[in-house]
Amino acid sequence: MDDLSNTSGSSPGSVPSSAPLARIETNQQLTLSGTWTLAYFHAIKKQLSTHDAKHIERLSLEPVTQLDTAAAQLMIEWFGSERMQQQANHLPDQRRQLILSVIEALEVVAEAPETPARTGFQRLGDSLARLGQQVTALFTQQLYLLGFLGVVLAAFGRTFWRPGRWRLTATVAHIHQTGLNAVPIVVLLTFMVGAVVAFLGATVLTTFGATIYTVNLVVFSFLREFGVLLAAIMLAGRTASAFTAQLGAMKSNEEIDALRTQGLDPIELLVLPRVIALWVSLPLLAFIGTLSGMLGGAVVGAVSLDIPFAQFWQIVQRDISVRHLWVGLSKAPLFALVIAIIGCAEGFKVSGSAQSVGERTTSSVVQSIFMVILLDALAALYFMQMGW
Repeated sequence: MDDLSNTSGSSPGSVPSSAPLARIETNQQLTLSGTWTLAYFHAIKKQLSTHDAKHIERLSLEPVTQLDTAAAQLMIEWFGSERMQQQANHLPDQRRQLILSVIEALEVVAEAPETPARTGFQRLGDSLARLGQQVTALFTQQLYLLGFLGVVLAAFGRTFWRPGRWRLTATVAHIHQTGLNAVPIVVLLTFMVGAVVAFLGATVLTTFGATIYTVNLVVFSFLREFGVLLAAIMLAGRTASAFTAQLGAMKSNEEIDALRTQGLDPIELLVLPRVIALWVSLPLLAFIGTLSGMLGGAVVGAVSLDIPFAQFWQIVQRDISVRHLWVGLSKAPLFALVIAIIGCAEGFKVSGSAQSVGERTTSSVVQSIFMVILLDALAALYFMQMGW
């Protein structure tokens, strides 16, 4: 009998009465005694490792004073589940239930199927499944936007012939917020972009001795594309996010439900003023941005390219038709409608939490910018094919 551990105050060589012990009887019976718990985990493993389970016919657990699941697991792993289950039938009810519960738990773990390594075709299938889910989500989102657009147009048709139901105060307030307050940032942005376009055009055209055509490049690009596109992108980032955050906060505070309870239409009360405000603001901002971008190109021409302001505007009047301005501004109402619809629709989709407000705000900005650029590209192709 080996000394497995010493307790405080015990003399060297003595065996603590609580230490787990295992001894072989003459009839190949292994008798266990002492405390078989987690506190003696390593001592239990050492005791069991000194015996060969194949030569043991029976376990005797009667002298064991304490037994827990950790020690029972070690016995089961050493003696085997089937043999241990047979031996448990000779034990008191409480101890038998403990051992049977551990055996059942170990069998559940052993029967848990291992995840097989996925083949290349299976990984490809997973990728295609994820792609299908994204396409389905995109299709559902576009259907939702079309449905929301239909609701807005229906509300507009109902109120257009009823001036008493027009929300003039709210519309003017939104025009001030989305239009007038956005003029400084639009002017600054388009001015710098106009200067950059002039620099780039001059860098290329100087090689061919055609620096004077930098004027045509700047004016033509801003009249047809950059003026309305930059203004729309600015409103997509600035105004669509504001619409989503405002309506999302109202949705989370149940203010929209309160409006419906009072018999008021949230589309007519909240969405239409925002849509009309963008219809008014974006064409004006696009016109201001076009002039600002042309001014930026003119400043660069006067400072770096020896093209005076008078000559710059003379070339504009001589070579550039006003038709290009109308082509550019004709896209503004469509961009305004798309930005307003996406911003308001995402606001109505807020579920009620602050995280949802942030997610929908981000989604509205991304969708608005994407749709504006996509529609601008389609419009450019259309006008080019029509020869406009």
